[in-house]
Amino acid sequence: MATEITSEDRLAEPIIRRKTLTAENEASMMTIIDFGEYGHFITDEPIDHGGTGEGPSPLQAVVGALCGCESVTFRRTASEMDFSYESLTFQAEFTIDIRGRLGLRSVRPHFQTVRLEATVVTPESEERLAEVVEEAEARCPVYNLISDAGVNLVARWVRKAPTA
Repeated sequence: MATEITSEDRLAEPIIRRKTLTAENEASMMTIIDFGEYGHFITDEPIDHGGTGEGPSPLQAVVGALCGCESVTFRRTASEMDFSYESLTFQAEFTIDIRGRLGLRSVRPHFQTVRLEATVVTPESEERLAEVVEEAEARCPVYNLISDAGVNLVARWVRKAPTA
């Protein structure tokens, strides 16, 4: 273990974190992704799209990663901003114009739209929720990755009062 003492002006230097994984595909629609100590994950296509239906499609996995990343980022931000909540649930959907995937170069092959509805069970006000959401969305890597790709990303955050 090492302790480092630094000055505030050094915080402008990048803090790089490296993560690794491996993925294997045996000439099929299924890819097995190995996250090392975190286990395996499978992406696949539905049977009617030529897959085996053993896992979510890669695009579904990206939207799932968005929900997971928003959850983590919201939790960290809420803690920093002293915002209390009981739970956070997501409903998400996306649209894609499959002509891009089929090779029509004038149509982008990724998401056209991603819609996300997050329900936060909290005694806090809508105004406080809006403050946390604004900061969390600014910090969320996957949210910004999708947004920066020019996807029509629509997020709706719903405050729900806790039940007694």
